[in-house]
Amino acid sequence: MILLEKPYISEFLLQTLEKGRIPVVQTPLAEEIATGRNLNLLHESEVISKYNGSGDPLLYTNSENSISWIENNLQHTQLPGKIKMFKNKADFRDLLSDLYPGYFYKRIELKNISTLDISGFRFPFIIKPAVGFFSLGVYKVEKSDEWPETVRAILGEIDQIKDLYPPEVLHTGEFIIEECIEGDEFAVDCYFNHDGKPVILNMMKHIFASGKDVNDRVYITSNEIVEQYLTPLTDFLSEIDKRAVLRNFPAHVEVRIAGNGAVAPIEVNPLRFGGWCSTPDLAWYAFGINIYEYLFRQIIPDWKTLLKGREGLVYSNIVLNNSTGIEGKQIQSFDYEKLLAGFEKPLELRKADFGKFPLFGFLFCETRQQNMKELYDILHSDLSAYITAK
Repeated sequence: MILLEKPYISEFLLQTLEKGRIPVVQTPLAEEIATGRNLNLLHESEVISKYNGSGDPLLYTNSENSISWIENNLQHTQLPGKIKMFKNKADFRDLLSDLYPGYFYKRIELKNISTLDISGFRFPFIIKPAVGFFSLGVYKVEKSDEWPETVRAILGEIDQIKDLYPPEVLHTGEFIIEECIEGDEFAVDCYFNHDGKPVILNMMKHIFASGKDVNDRVYITSNEIVEQYLTPLTDFLSEIDKRAVLRNFPAHVEVRIAGNGAVAPIEVNPLRFGGWCSTPDLAWYAFGINIYEYLFRQIIPDWKTLLKGREGLVYSNIVLNNSTGIEGKQIQSFDYEKLLAGFEKPLELRKADFGKFPLFGFLFCETRQQNMKELYDILHSDLSAYITAK
């Protein structure tokens, strides 16, 4: 079954739910969306009853905004505890501490951030909300004299983002400071089946503009990425299951992989794939598979077959986060046509309410490997060339 919630539900997801008659929890939002559509609504009391029975019913949500519903209605199950284990990044570090002895991390309350003594910390380090979303409130500190400005930037940003998402999704009262994990960053959509076996449905490399960059701007996938990292990432997910004991559990997992192949965890986002329905739709464009269907039907991808005919191509999910330095409320318009003109094969553009959220939308593209410059151009752009200020 699936819990639908704001801020975004893609047409691709809705069509999948209609076609597959996948049960949708009958929340007020689901009832509103179902108008004029053929959704298989399941009353909330029936959902709760299913979880009172035996086994581990499969529950997926398109948005972490639904976590509060789970905590309020399924408190008698293991789900709230599993969610907290992963959503709180410090708790997640505790879970895997035996795998990474000596790894430095520290919890810190926001109210103490201005007086924190960092003289004994390892540099560089990352500071971010213990419960967070996207790259909101995330900063890299490379040396001690950067700390005062980082504190000022965090306090200023929090004032802008604190009301964007529910506290279960973004809680800025507690932060985690941790040493930087070396290597390339990857994001994985997966599920743990009824036996706890991890099944990878999608895999993306997160590319950055610089060593200081922490933004979610460009994610890419290709044959080469899947072929090289499928086995080590599956092995890593198995280690998570050994400690967390996950059954019928979808997740969006972020890791770093060092040059020697060692996999280190960043975070696990429970019960969902990529935010704003982004990465499931990328998998459709890149590999022709509907990972929602694969999840609900418990299908294991035949990657050898899926990768045929896609040689030399890179598929990207471009997050058009507002990096202009101008608040969205002060922006009159964004020139999406000009943006699209910079790519050889745009696949889909999704516009966002940039007055409400700190992003202009999402763009999916197909790019020949010899034309990666178009992706690096947008990676290094602050997007100011596309806006008109008020």
